[in-house]
Amino acid sequence: MTKKRRGQVGRLSADTLVAPRCQVLRKGQEVMLRWILLALLFGVCASGSDQKKKKEKSPPRGWGNSISWVANYEEGLAKAVSSKKPLMVIHHLEDCPHSQALKKAFVADKSIQKMAREDFIMLNVVKETGDPNMAPDGFYVPRILFVDPSLSVRNDVTGRFSNNLYTYEKGDMELCE
Repeated sequence: MTKKRRGQVGRLSADTLVAPRCQVLRKGQEVMLRWILLALLFGVCASGSDQKKKKEKSPPRGWGNSISWVANYEEGLAKAVSSKKPLMVIHHLEDCPHSQALKKAFVADKSIQKMAREDFIMLNVVKETGDPNMAPDGFYVPRILFVDPSLSVRNDVTGRFSNNLYTYEKGDMELCE
């Protein structure tokens, strides 16, 4: 047994001096890291909900900024039932010259814009849904379908072509009135 000198507590080493301090720092760092991770998780969740809110409304895509557009077919059907207004579904492609001509005529006609804004639930679709109900006589563009509040596609509201019943051209705006 070794004699202790006066004031000497025990054998001191670098490990005994540093270890407790490192453990405190590690615990502090661990707590801080948890708070940072929690803040990051909260931020990711908040930004995800913002993106979801942005997706809730379909853009007009040039068909009329004053019209309230639904985001998808399911939302359109639900609103058609609740509002008792028919759903107008415009199938088009951005790079299709016939779709572009119809869009230009649709936007230029103030009575059509007013009717679309006040009397219909509006949806414009640039991607095919694959739903056969949305293509009763085939998948082509431009195609405009009318779905009544009882969720039936109106086969009596058609364009002037017998082979593509639901296609409309820029000169067909009076058919829509």
